[in-house]
Amino acid sequence: MKVITKLRLFAALGGALLFAGGAAIAQPLHHTTSDTCKQCHQEIYKQWQGSMHANSTAFTDPIHATFYKNVVGDPGQEGVTTKAGKYPVCLQCHAPNAARDGKTKIDANPAYNEGVNCVACHSLKTFKGIEAGNGKLRLGIQAYELADAIQSPGRKSVNGLEKLTASNDLFGSGGGEQKPNPHQGEAVELDGKTIPSLPMESNPLMVRTSKNCMGCHDKRNNSHGVPLCNTGDEYKMSSSSVDCLACHMPINDGVADHSMGGGHDSAMLQRAVLFDLKGERGGDNIQLIATIKNLQPHSLPTGAPFRNIYMTVKAYDSEGSVIWSNTESHPAQDDKQAYLAYGLVDDEGKPTSPPKAKALGPDSRLKPFEERSLNYTLPAKGVVLVRGELHYNLLWPGLVKQFTHLPKDLTAPTLIAASEVAL
Repeated sequence: MKVITKLRLFAALGGALLFAGGAAIAQPLHHTTSDTCKQCHQEIYKQWQGSMHANSTAFTDPIHATFYKNVVGDPGQEGVTTKAGKYPVCLQCHAPNAARDGKTKIDANPAYNEGVNCVACHSLKTFKGIEAGNGKLRLGIQAYELADAIQSPGRKSVNGLEKLTASNDLFGSGGGEQKPNPHQGEAVELDGKTIPSLPMESNPLMVRTSKNCMGCHDKRNNSHGVPLCNTGDEYKMSSSSVDCLACHMPINDGVADHSMGGGHDSAMLQRAVLFDLKGERGGDNIQLIATIKNLQPHSLPTGAPFRNIYMTVKAYDSEGSVIWSNTESHPAQDDKQAYLAYGLVDDEGKPTSPPKAKALGPDSRLKPFEERSLNYTLPAKGVVLVRGELHYNLLWPGLVKQFTHLPKDLTAPTLIAASEVAL
């Protein structure tokens, strides 16, 4: 391993390096791919690669792609605009590196199609807030001042003293195990590959707080001003002092988890809720209480409006046959108290799609930290067991039927909790 001292790149450029005819050509920091970061941060890269951040574009997220292609157009075409002739606001969050360049052809640059990649988050310097002051929202990277150097959480990235004590150590490590470090201001060679200079500065007030998340996850309105997601306001309503990273990027063995679990992560969904059934016989009936508690500092479910949770309760006889159920089809149709979602409506108050919504519809979701009890009376004859299940679904039941082109793992419900009562 050898430091390439002739390829010094000043922090003011904040760029990576391309090589053409043997010459080093500076390129913008946001064109740096996560494959570059992978050379040193292999475990973090693996976590990120499986995350929805890494699969956020219309080429890698089938649900987003369905809406994007219907509302905007082809993600592989340059110059695509909305029906109003504007740059697609979706890209400010789903393909922020492309948005920085005002590009819509997401496969034109590897860093574009990596979605929310390493530099997309680690180049956010200060959070301006999403309220623009004119009634409009600054969404995604528009909500930030952007840096020309990697923004780091501190601790290992605070290395001024190491530089002073490194003496003649070419690797700038200050002693101990020697490793080339492209964040010290010079390109390095590692395992036969050149890693460009990626200057770094400590910025824990951004990187280690919810500010890094809120540009995309605070709220998002459609063209009629109707909030399609509102996680930021829900979080403020909770008055919680726990930030987003505490749940979504917990520290494990000294490193933040970059898989950043959310609605696509079964483990995260299971941690989000408490569920319990209690039942007693009384004469010819069984009195049943289902308790559901939201453990999150935002509504449950949150995010895209088509995400929902529903509960099924079934009574079984001694042979395991169902003899009673709270729903014959889906709770959204015949047991609305067991369906947690919020709707979008048109001018006439009828359910409609996100782009056409003129107002919010009924909101039956659990508020932050809310505990709710659902009561049922069912016939006791022949019942030996009652089982309740909570299911999470990324799409409304109607969309599941409509979007038959989507993979089954995206349209099928996910079991996130279950409880039984033996009688």
